[in-house]
Amino acid sequence: MQNAGLQAAGLADWQYLALPLPPELFEETVRALPAAGFRGVNVTIPHKQAALALADEASAAAQAIGAANTLTFEDGAILADNTDGPAVLELLRGVLDPAGRRALVLGAGGGARAAVWALVQAGAQVEVWGRTPSRAAALAEALGARHAADPGHAEIVVNATSVGLDPNIDPFKAFPLKADTFETGSCVIDMVYGPGETRFLEAARSQGARVIDGLEMLLAQGVASFERWTGMMAPRMAMREAITTSPSP
Repeated sequence: MQNAGLQAAGLADWQYLALPLPPELFEETVRALPAAGFRGVNVTIPHKQAALALADEASAAAQAIGAANTLTFEDGAILADNTDGPAVLELLRGVLDPAGRRALVLGAGGGARAAVWALVQAGAQVEVWGRTPSRAAALAEALGARHAADPGHAEIVVNATSVGLDPNIDPFKAFPLKADTFETGSCVIDMVYGPGETRFLEAARSQGARVIDGLEMLLAQGVASFERWTGMMAPRMAMREAITTSPSP
């Protein structure tokens, strides 16, 4: 996706590379990258907290979420950001305004934390459900949401768990929801992506909900990183085409 964007933008001398790193070499390697000509990096598990810790500056999103998935090297400084939450809002606002809406976030991990933070910031009334109630309750308390052991109706539902990755798992046995929970006009987001639409989104769509899949999340995050690093508007069409043929950054 990123390389397709760089080519479409005419940045022929730029390249997006995979750099597998063990945790013990993460900080040392990242600090050496600017001198090697790198403009920035995307960061994934298990390095997101370490990325935030080593940064010289961090966005409000990264600080509140407690993790960074994007680092930008600028004027000798390392700038940390988290694009998960802003990506949720960008996609959601193309469908409905979250302000004042009832929202339910499923999960209590990093993706859920980002989604909860974003929705609370946007003025939604947010409930959090997790398979480990204590984690979900702690997340909700930390970010100004409400823990829901038995979630009610919501106009916005975000799945931030890995349930959608396994087509053999019935999401309505894994979650305390019924298939008729979703209504026409509601919006359902699945943060995970894989081949085809998840069973969770299929059920929501069949009930008339508008759905956003994990590939759209991936694209929104990729666009944000591209624009931070290059200072240019991202070529969305080229990047979208790249991820629809091969779901890799």
